[in-house]
Amino acid sequence: MHPILFHVGDVPVFSYGVLVATGVLLSLWWGRRLAPQVGIDPEKLWNMGIYMVLMALVVAKVWLILSDWSFYAANPREIFSINTFQSGGTFYGGLLGSIGTIFLYTHFQRMNVLRTFDICTASLPLGHAIGRLGCFAAGCCYGKPTEVPWSVVFTNPVAARIAGTPLGIHIHPTQLYEAFVELCNFIFLNWLWKRQRFAGQIFGAYMFLYGIERGTIEFFRGDPGRTLLFHDRISLMQVTSIVFILAGTFLWRRGLRNPNTARPLEAHAS
Repeated sequence: MHPILFHVGDVPVFSYGVLVATGVLLSLWWGRRLAPQVGIDPEKLWNMGIYMVLMALVVAKVWLILSDWSFYAANPREIFSINTFQSGGTFYGGLLGSIGTIFLYTHFQRMNVLRTFDICTASLPLGHAIGRLGCFAAGCCYGKPTEVPWSVVFTNPVAARIAGTPLGIHIHPTQLYEAFVELCNFIFLNWLWKRQRFAGQIFGAYMFLYGIERGTIEFFRGDPGRTLLFHDRISLMQVTSIVFILAGTFLWRRGLRNPNTARPLEAHAS
């Protein structure tokens, strides 16, 4: 764990921000590379990606504040604090912000929305995997106490101060769990990309896979502020995961049953 990568004078440069930014840029680069294969202008996709990043940051932070509203309502100054500013927010908030941006941008630019979602979700797991390494470096999104042989122990007081990371305790490395699974998702979705049968297939597969992934990993998460429901038995993220699984299943059933959408990928290449 290494929350601060280096200092520029007295200003710390955080590992989390550097790794998240690296992940975002690599995802945009990969998506731009895929775009011509389905007849989408790579410059438009790149521009959309920039808008997506900005909107994702805003919505992710709003979701973070709402998910722990009791704390922020009691400490309203924290909403505009440096800790909140430095925080990446919640992944689902960022994802919803990104989805909303895609809908708006593709509408006004007259782009195929499902093909655009396919490109974005074939690229997203790469950036997400790198971003979760940033979480591990920062000590946030940590797991519950455990005695499994692969448990980790955080010791950096900076992480405890910024992210509330428990120190000196064996906990699940949930950040590494998610980074590994996201890397597997990236490999699988790009394998599926070359065998794609209908628009929205990659998007649907991503939603299904990520819903299962996040819903499962939530059982091992130990960080607070995740909006626990039903007497703290499940989290809001797990409820959202169920929605993702159902939506992904719907897209696959629709695509496989509708002959108008079940066309080979090559038919759309330019």
